[in-house]
Amino acid sequence: MIASARRKWLGLALLLLVQFMVVLDIAIVNVALPSIQTDLGFSQENLQWVISAYALLFGGFLLLGGRAADLLGRRRLFLIGIVVFTVASLISGLAWSEGALIGARALQGLGAAIVTPAALSIISTTFTEGSERNKALGAWGAVGAFGAVAGVLLGGVLTDLLSWEWIFFVNIPVGILGFALTPFLIGESRDATAKSYDIPGAVLVTSGLVSLVYAITQANDHGWGSTRTIGLFVASVALLAGFLGWEARSKDPLMPFSIFRLRTLVGANVAGLILGTALFGMFLMLTLYMQQVLGYSPLKTGVAYLAVAGTAIFWSALAAQLVTRIGVKRVLVVGMVTLTAGLVYFTQVSVGGSYARDLLPGFLLIGVGLGFSFVPISIAALAGVRSSEAGLASGLINTSQQIGGALGIAALSSIATSTTSNEVSAGTVPALALTDGFEQAFVAGGIIAFVGILVALFVVSRRDLEQEVPEAEPAFEPAA
Repeated sequence: MIASARRKWLGLALLLLVQFMVVLDIAIVNVALPSIQTDLGFSQENLQWVISAYALLFGGFLLLGGRAADLLGRRRLFLIGIVVFTVASLISGLAWSEGALIGARALQGLGAAIVTPAALSIISTTFTEGSERNKALGAWGAVGAFGAVAGVLLGGVLTDLLSWEWIFFVNIPVGILGFALTPFLIGESRDATAKSYDIPGAVLVTSGLVSLVYAITQANDHGWGSTRTIGLFVASVALLAGFLGWEARSKDPLMPFSIFRLRTLVGANVAGLILGTALFGMFLMLTLYMQQVLGYSPLKTGVAYLAVAGTAIFWSALAAQLVTRIGVKRVLVVGMVTLTAGLVYFTQVSVGGSYARDLLPGFLLIGVGLGFSFVPISIAALAGVRSSEAGLASGLINTSQQIGGALGIAALSSIATSTTSNEVSAGTVPALALTDGFEQAFVAGGIIAFVGILVALFVVSRRDLEQEVPEAEPAFEPAA
């Protein structure tokens, strides 16, 4: 049954609300880590697992979650994901020990890996490709852009005014509301052509992605050139190679290679990987710079991000309009250029820096870059995709961004830490050594973002965005 126009857009609002909750939780923990460490007695080496446990299951299960939504029902998986995420949020807020919080955060990551691709694939199969879908995906991109910085803002506010537990408790009413309204606003849909489930492929790709994310998140602790790190990367490559080999022979593969016929889908995923790498690492470096060098409190750090969060909403709305008028490619180029400019601006941060001079201009550039990047990437990642593969395409783009984020945090942290350690050993005062480390991290981030400009210019194709969606046979089975 085709949803009424009003029901469609109300359903979109609900999907965006739940997705905002998920995106928020990626960044909201960062500012609260010192308070969590004090209250639960976390050791320094285990503290990073509050972030890594979430990233591990989120990045590892996204592709499987997306394809499972296609095969088992997108609304069904969306509801399951909401339950898992909400229960995990409650346990996180009530956590009584290191192990309890780390386990609950891992469960949150699993819930997010189910919710996100299911929600995005529901949008893809509900809205007609073209102007209508561009508006819906523009709103999705705006949530991604706003949520990326709102997490840091709300993390500081909630931690200072209430307590760190509330960064998890705020998810509970949203989860309950989402679960209650979904059956009334969102219809069921799935891939009706699937005859079997590719269990070997699911095991191989999930194991490979989990190994890859684990290797990236632990590389700084064990060393990028250590036997353990290299062994993990080799294991992940072997598992993913085995997955590709299996998929090539499978009659009903988890990931049909035909989806890569779309050059723009490939370009969007590469751009998404680069965007995640640059942004996640950048926000961590900026947060540490404000707290460790400028002496900002968690609340002041969160409020400082208002310049990004507020402007990102406006630029995302404008980007959604411009995509239909001038095309995805041009909007994405502008986004990657301004994102690069923002990172380059942050390379001049100083020990005695001020908000107006060292941060605000860069924040305003990043606001443009967020809106003009997230929106076109979200649209390009689903352009020309068959309805039967909507969940798979959604899982792919979210996997790209999440793995990019894990890589960015690990790589930029490694650069900053090694630079700071070397300078402290040479006798440089700590504040200056920290600042120099952050500057080098921003240089690396700027180089990564510049590669994104090249991808937008030479890989993303206008032709795919103008093609009709090919459907060889009926593949979309709607249900009430």
